[in-house]
Amino acid sequence: MQLQFIGAAQTVTGSMHLLEVNGKKILLECGFYQGKRADSIKVNKNFNCFHPAQIDTVVLSHAHIDHSGNLPNLVKQGFSGPIYSTPATRDLAGIMLADSGKIQEQDAAFLNKKLAKRGESLVQPIYTTEDALSVMPLFVSVSYHRETTVADGVKVTFLDAGHILGSALVQLRIEDGGKEKIILFTGDLGRKGLPILRNPEVVEEADVLITESTYGGRFHEPIEGMQSKLQEVILKTIKRGGKVIIPAFSVERTQEITYTLHRLFDSKALPRIPVFVDSPLSVNATEVFRLHPECFNKDVFKMVLEHDDPFGFEYIHYIQSVEDSKKLNDIHEPIIIISASGMCESGRILHHLANNVDNPNNTIMIVGFQAPDTLGRRILEHQPKLRIFGDEYPLKAEVVEMHSFSAHADHNDLVGFAKNFDQKRLQNIFLVHGETEEQTALTKSLSQIGYKNISAPKKGDKFTL
Repeated sequence: MQLQFIGAAQTVTGSMHLLEVNGKKILLECGFYQGKRADSIKVNKNFNCFHPAQIDTVVLSHAHIDHSGNLPNLVKQGFSGPIYSTPATRDLAGIMLADSGKIQEQDAAFLNKKLAKRGESLVQPIYTTEDALSVMPLFVSVSYHRETTVADGVKVTFLDAGHILGSALVQLRIEDGGKEKIILFTGDLGRKGLPILRNPEVVEEADVLITESTYGGRFHEPIEGMQSKLQEVILKTIKRGGKVIIPAFSVERTQEITYTLHRLFDSKALPRIPVFVDSPLSVNATEVFRLHPECFNKDVFKMVLEHDDPFGFEYIHYIQSVEDSKKLNDIHEPIIIISASGMCESGRILHHLANNVDNPNNTIMIVGFQAPDTLGRRILEHQPKLRIFGDEYPLKAEVVEMHSFSAHADHNDLVGFAKNFDQKRLQNIFLVHGETEEQTALTKSLSQIGYKNISAPKKGDKFTL
């Protein structure tokens, strides 16, 4: 049995890990690498460690694009096997992959106009909306705690990861050479006490742990302070007469913010100013949330039973059309705009940033992880000038970072999760989905509590288990 790490190896995006067992090839995740445009195209376009037609099965932990976003390209290049996921992950992936294909088509068309004027070769999107739609018939939805055979001698059970709607810890029970091994893959591990979802499940049995390490050595603000901090930032911006611009991932983060605003408005902790969710994907994702109350924690599930929509209230406006999005530029009073993408790399958030970053009355609120070389990271670093759509804009707006909204486990969460395992049984720990500094910090803490054989694989590294 061999395990090869192909993506999210000493970096945070592009998750992809290849398990070879009993003559079968199982791909854990098929994520899109996000970073500099030229690097992203190079990494995402080709599968250098395998041919897609050789893959027998894909197992998907959740729908975020850095975990699922290259599935259309995999199918386009020859993969035709089943893709196993939870029902909510399947539904979210349906809208997210189509949106990714559409963005690639639009980006290519925009770039080709410039290239054509210069007489240069035109570019093609890695995949299109049509390619994305071709993926959906391959999905096999499996509910939490339903053990399912996905290949000869390989059974998968999805456990609740508490990260985003439908996210799963992937437990692989493998018969190999007459012996049974359990591999536990965290996907992205969530946090206890998030506003909408249940807590991550506790797991005690595993021979091999593949764990994310995004926030190794880093610590989030307490979730309990999320609501009061949001209130403080918004009140401060209202007093200045400015707008609050929130780049937010369309899935989970947008819904958490709207739910928290709902509670603040209902308790009269905030004056009722207009809130605009300006992202077609966010609007569609919110509809998927409404279809899956089985993933909610007790408080939110109770709201649903009482016919109180956790994601809708009188002053929230969900925007679909480009024309309505442009009208937000003409509003000169305090409003809140929540728009995708979360790392400010594409989508309507770029237009809102271009129109608002130069105003010191405004606030740019960063509520999620920002990968290196993204516009979101440059905003977080308070770089004085930002390049958006090829033009430079001075960053004069206030920048506020809120770690309390993060759906990723922090250092303490990751170490606490690892403490649950039987150390005598757990033989190998592989750290993925993290940068080198964070992985070094996490390795140190895991070693201090007694674990050995901790690795942070590089891209292409292969291990015999």
